[in-house]
Amino acid sequence: MSDNSLDFSLDNYRSLLDKSSELVLRQFEHLNQQKGYHDHPQPEVEHWFNEELPEKGMDAFKLLDEVEKKVLNTATGNLGPHMYAYVMSGGNQISIIAEKLATTINQNQTKWHLGPAMNEIEKRVIKWTAKMLGFTPDAGGVLVSGGSAANLTGLTVGRNVFFEKEGIREKGLYGQPPFVVYASEEVHNCVDKSVELLGIGSDYLRKIKTNDAFQIDLESLEETIQQDITAGLRPFCIIGNAGTVNTGAIDDLEALANLAEKYGLWYHVDGAYGALAAVLDNLKPEYKGMERADSIALDFHKWLYQPFEAGCTLVRNWDNLKRTYYKKAAYLNTELADDGHRLEFNEHYFQLSRNAKAFKVWMSIKAYGMQRLRTMIQKDIDLTKYLNKQVLASQDFELIADSKLAVSCFRYIGQMASKEEILEFNQKLMPELEKDGRVFIMGTKLKGDYAIRACLINHRKTTETVDYLLDVIRDVAKKVETRSFEMKH
Repeated sequence: MSDNSLDFSLDNYRSLLDKSSELVLRQFEHLNQQKGYHDHPQPEVEHWFNEELPEKGMDAFKLLDEVEKKVLNTATGNLGPHMYAYVMSGGNQISIIAEKLATTINQNQTKWHLGPAMNEIEKRVIKWTAKMLGFTPDAGGVLVSGGSAANLTGLTVGRNVFFEKEGIREKGLYGQPPFVVYASEEVHNCVDKSVELLGIGSDYLRKIKTNDAFQIDLESLEETIQQDITAGLRPFCIIGNAGTVNTGAIDDLEALANLAEKYGLWYHVDGAYGALAAVLDNLKPEYKGMERADSIALDFHKWLYQPFEAGCTLVRNWDNLKRTYYKKAAYLNTELADDGHRLEFNEHYFQLSRNAKAFKVWMSIKAYGMQRLRTMIQKDIDLTKYLNKQVLASQDFELIADSKLAVSCFRYIGQMASKEEILEFNQKLMPELEKDGRVFIMGTKLKGDYAIRACLINHRKTTETVDYLLDVIRDVAKKVETRSFEMKH
């Protein structure tokens, strides 16, 4: 390494890159055997990195050895087929390459002349995404960290545009009657955070009950809107779910669009989990009405198999973004060099420093094509149906909720008779499965009752890995049952 820079010689750097590629390839060598979780106690993991601030650097090749041992080989198994918790896709190999290349040129995608190609690529990805969802071809948008940021962005645009005549950006909320946001009780908790951050307040987030399919109850929603109007409040926004995180439920998006239009409200769709499944012809009817939204949130790191982070917000036009975020600053002024065709992302979003998130999305779509990506999404859904079928056919599991997407909620019942005993046992089962680590799966609550929740968003899953999931749950459950029996006797 040179004394007057941080660069290695080209030969040494080539060797380091080669070794880093070897580390990547080793992660793929035994992918089907990758554990879902490695059960290392927190103090142990903390101890691995418990060192003073280094004054002198270490050999970079030894550092890569340390990284492989402590980081790569102990990582939660998002890459492999045994991850079922949360909404975690397995990423894809083209995006790994894209991330390396994007990091190499280190573009700040905020001003057009700081990353011309990357800026035009993001615009193109926005246009492609609007087409995927059947949204307006005039849509504007921005790539963000994930669904939480995408929902916050959509609601921010909604607030600033909806209340523009009241001077919301200049005067804030002072003197305004409370704004009210409406969503189902299954809405993601990032919406709670968003209304707090926007000054609306969680007291004015109305969580409407759901029907048996976990969709928002339309009659209760309209009754609540009318009650709020009578009380002198200001209904502002309806949020529709295009795939809830708990069950994958899709609200009646057309009916919600009609209600938003009837009462003159902003209509936002949270499609962070499920919106991209609208690319499937057989599911398009389920998403009817999403194209009428004022803003849509979605995640590419879910059903476009991108590595973290890659969320996205779409709005009906670029002007809505600019009306929300633009602030003139002399040091950012590029009018003298602009011929009128450049789009400056810093004028259309909050961040001034942004990495090139769209590049890996663009490369993935170019490399795989939508036909292949649609096939993978359909495979995930088909495997979820297969899981549900296996659960229904079994004697020791019960199906609690399924969906048209890729989430299944079920319980282990064994030989237990009472619901209370089953619920208590399944809650005990979750930490035991985590310790076991062969699969990584979590639980949730539906209508107040506990259930195991499996999300199957990973193009590497097969019927064999689904069978393995149920076999592992059975195996761990029997060990818990045996231990409980021995403790009682």
